[in-house]
Amino acid sequence: MSKVVAKHPSYFDSHTLNDLIEEIQQVYLSDKRPWVVGYSGGKDSTATAQAVFMALEKLPAEKRHKKVHIISSDTLVETPVVVDHIFNSMKLIGEAAHRKGLPIDTAIVKPATSETFWVNILGKGYPAPSNQFRWCTDRMKIKPANRFILDQVAEHGEAVVVLGVRKNESATRNQVISFHKIPGQQYLSRHSTLPNAFVYSPVVEFTTDDVWNFLLQAPNPWGGDNRRLVTLYRNAQQGECPLVIDTTTPSCGNSRFGCWTCTVVTADRSMEAMIDNGEEWMEPLLEFRGLLASTQDPAVKEKYREHKRRDGKVMMKTNDEEGIIYGPYKFSFRKELLEKLLRIQKDLLKQDKDFQLITIPELLEIRRLWQLEQQDWVDSVSQIYEKVMGKPIEILTDDVVSFSKDDQELLKQLCEAAELPWQMVAKLLDVERLYDGTSRRKKVLDELANVLGEYWGSKEQSIQRLRDRESLKQQVLGQETHVL
Repeated sequence: MSKVVAKHPSYFDSHTLNDLIEEIQQVYLSDKRPWVVGYSGGKDSTATAQAVFMALEKLPAEKRHKKVHIISSDTLVETPVVVDHIFNSMKLIGEAAHRKGLPIDTAIVKPATSETFWVNILGKGYPAPSNQFRWCTDRMKIKPANRFILDQVAEHGEAVVVLGVRKNESATRNQVISFHKIPGQQYLSRHSTLPNAFVYSPVVEFTTDDVWNFLLQAPNPWGGDNRRLVTLYRNAQQGECPLVIDTTTPSCGNSRFGCWTCTVVTADRSMEAMIDNGEEWMEPLLEFRGLLASTQDPAVKEKYREHKRRDGKVMMKTNDEEGIIYGPYKFSFRKELLEKLLRIQKDLLKQDKDFQLITIPELLEIRRLWQLEQQDWVDSVSQIYEKVMGKPIEILTDDVVSFSKDDQELLKQLCEAAELPWQMVAKLLDVERLYDGTSRRKKVLDELANVLGEYWGSKEQSIQRLRDRESLKQQVLGQETHVL
């Protein structure tokens, strides 16, 4: 006997569009707190932004008393087709709001350069995100959006975040919405993490059909074409990635409105669907994403990742070699990834696809990290960029004055003769150079001690060192027990 799935009642079974508009107006007029509307370009956020726009448009000018900020999050690795859709929509919203005298402005929030996907992957060597280590969401989505919201809170004391979340999305989402409701408050709920921030969800009772019916029957107030949105969904055969403001917001894992680099899911069905529907130029992006995903296989971790952590320490789950906890991507693999990425970007430019896969500020931050942490005295970023792009990378100021390639070759020869790891000596030299001229030597000595405390041997030597240390520890503990 087949299971009968209960159908959620339509919002419009008991409400009209005017009811929705009047509710939004009522909440807007009830206080002086500015609004921050999250817009991801997907169906739910579009319906929310469209309803807010319509409600403000129908208010008398003298009652439009506070600002409404419509923000969208650009992780800098969004699917290019979606980026184009979002940027075009935000432009239309801003122009229409200005033309109609509405107190609406738009903003694209982005992660800090030090926290972008490529700076973490290539610069710091972070492994590709996974369900076990999903480092990307907080850095690339939550922090940029929350930074904007907190700016509004700092200026006005409180702020209301308007989101396109719906109870109908999932049972979990329904529970989260209910948990944060404020007793006695009909429309606002507490923000899950930000103090003095509240959440309002105008379409919370909408079903999926309600969303599409609203978008296709109510004229888009800023002149956009919602039928193009239908095509975008049809081509991707997937859902959307909401504006993420906390860890309770659903992941973008299986979503089309997400990052083209996403390795949280096993396969990117959405990008595959786009390619099948005519976006063949995206095939190199899918292949690159596949390469990143392949590095998550435990069987190949040793091939791609260092045996020691970024702080120079080696960690083991158990006392056997198989239990080693691998660290960042190997420097050689990071250089390989950067060259592949730049070649894809160059090929896209040849096809008049003006999508910047990696920005110059990111490249310069990666260059800085490589010089400081990898002792990259040969300046690999500049070399790779010029090799692929056919022109030198523009460096306005060079804060990291490094040694040269010739210096590195000489150091390698000297260290080989002295049977010392050249990377260790190079790092010691870099520490001295960075702190040259400082009056307080304690910091320098501490940094030098940290370098000397790193594990500079091979993986096998490092594992043996850990075993010897554990053995000595057990001997000492045994002696103390005997004395007691």
